[in-house]
Amino acid sequence: MALPKDLVAASATPLILSILSHDDSYGYAIIHQVRELSGGEMEWADGMLYPILHRLEKKGLISAYWGKAETGRKRKYYRLCKSGMEELNHQRKNWDNLHAMLQKLEGGTVCFA
Repeated sequence: MALPKDLVAASATPLILSILSHDDSYGYAIIHQVRELSGGEMEWADGMLYPILHRLEKKGLISAYWGKAETGRKRKYYRLCKSGMEELNHQRKNWDNLHAMLQKLEGGTVCFA
């Protein structure tokens, strides 16, 4: 079952930043890694990923450089910047807070007057 589009959109930035926190990567590899991590529930298209990568680059959260693939083809790689790591930590805190709220609601530990 595919995830709802609004959840996919909301999670795109922290997922990309998190993937790049492990190693530099390129578009197709990021798309493939997201598909693998989600067990096929999250399918990104090039048209969805590249505008986000360009926005993150414009904000100074990631940088891009050209490298060569094993095949010898030129490929654009992306690298996480220091400000990108700071943003990732901020985004993780936000997701952790949301998860904690959902857990409280699920466990019935919240009382509404």
